[in-house]
Order: sequence, then C-alpha cells, then structure tokens
Amino acid sequence: MSRLRSAVARVTVFRPTVAEAIAGLVLLLLLVAALWPNLLAPGDPLAVSRTDAFQPPSLAHLFGTDESGRDIYTRVIHGAAESLRIGVLATAIGIGLATVLGFAAGLGPRWLDFGTTRLVEVLFAFPGLLLALLFIVVTGPGVLSSTIAVGLATAPGYARIIRSQVRRTASAEFVEAARVLGRGRLWIVVRHILPNVTAALFVLATLGLGQAVIWVSSLSYLGLGAVPPAAEWGAMLAAGRTYIANFWWMTFFPGLAIVAGAAAATVIGRGIQKRNRSAL
Repeated sequence: MSRLRSAVARVTVFRPTVAEAIAGLVLLLLLVAALWPNLLAPGDPLAVSRTDAFQPPSLAHLFGTDESGRDIYTRVIHGAAESLRIGVLATAIGIGLATVLGFAAGLGPRWLDFGTTRLVEVLFAFPGLLLALLFIVVTGPGVLSSTIAVGLATAPGYARIIRSQVRRTASAEFVEAARVLGRGRLWIVVRHILPNVTAALFVLATLGLGQAVIWVSSLSYLGLGAVPPAAEWGAMLAAGRTYIANFWWMTFFPGLAIVAGAAAATVIGRGIQKRNRSAL
C-alpha cells in the first residue's frame, strides 16, 4: 500500500500544468516541423510566383504570401529546421564551454578558480548580444559566425551557475565520505559530482534554447546571420519589415513562431527547475 501511495505521489509531482502541456505541444509541433517539414507543408519554401505576390491569409495561403509570391506558411514550417538547428548548436557551444569553465573553477586550485572567475565576470559584464556582435565584427557575418557568437555570449552566465553547483556538490557530505573511503578524484567526479550537475545542465540547456533562438533570429534580422531568401525566421522578419505597414502578415507569422518557440522552451525549463528545487 505504501508503494502504491509513493507511486501516486510521484505521478502527482510530475503532472504537468496547463501551461507546460501547451508548451510541450508547441515544442512537439516545432520538432515535427524541423525533422519532417514536408508532413506539415509539402511545398517548396523558395518557390516564386509573381502573380501571387502580397496575398493576404486565406484558405489557399494560410499565412499569406510575400513580395515574390512565396507561401509564408511553407516558409515558416521549413524555417523551423534552420532556426532550431542554429539555436541548438549555439546552446550546445555555450553549455559546453561553460561546463569546462565551471568545472575548472569549481574543482581546480585557488589560482585557477580566481583566474577563471575573474575572466567570467569580465565577460559577464558585457551585454550578451553586444558580445556576440563584437565577435561577428571580428570574424565576419554568416550563419556559422552568428551561431558561435551566440554560444560564446551565453557561456559566461552558464559558467557561473555551473561553478556554484559544482562547488556545492563537492562540499556535500556524501562526497566527503567518498574521500574518507579513499575514492579517487576522477571516481568522485564521475560518480557523484557530474550526476548531480547534470540536472542543472539540462535546465540550462532548455532555458538557453529559447534565448538562443531569439538572439540568432535577432542577428539574422540585422543581416549578420542567415539572409533572405533563406527560410529562417529572423531573415523572414528582415525581409518583411519594408512592407510591415501594408502587409502585416509577412512579419507577424515569423515573429509568432519565434515567440512561441522561445516561450515554450522557457516554460518547460522553468517547470523542470521548480521540480528540481522541490525534490531537494
């Protein structure tokens, strides 16, 4: 009976809220659009039809058409793959670099902790988007440059959180007990510290994905990432801003996709973060 109650309690704890359920459905839809776009929009996102230019949303064109007659719904669906791919890569770069810095500062000697922490603080003093722009100025614009730039710009904030988590875990009683039993440093890191930091890394990755999508889209909007006629949400916003006064749908639907993707990832990340805290 006690086992049944504990199982019911775990199900209750992990029952998603309405917001989390909606966010999960949005992320699932975006994942399907990114992996199998032809299931949702079988057309060509680059197909041009001058006779269909500037068509408003209708049954024939759900999101309307742009200045070249391209179907915006098709472009938004196919653009999910490009936007999410760049966002995931940027998040992976940021989390990977932050993990190295966080573990070096959290487990290294005092001089390494001091130097790494000062470096992270200096980088963290710059606004993230400004740091990304500085990197692009040095390396030149492009999809690869903007992806790396966003990853580097988000790494300092992640590194501070990972360092704090590593130091908290390293000073825990079960880690001290492992040291007393003669366990090696590598064994302690792999068996105790890394598993306890993994949950924080997963939360950071989920939250960072939404932020990365917005930043990468912003750089594309400025012409520093993907450029028109690429089916990328930020590039579509840049292409539609000239016509926003008369043809609102050219910017509304790509912008809606950016907001929906970022908000859904943030809601899921916050939900995981709250459950991790309540489990402590």
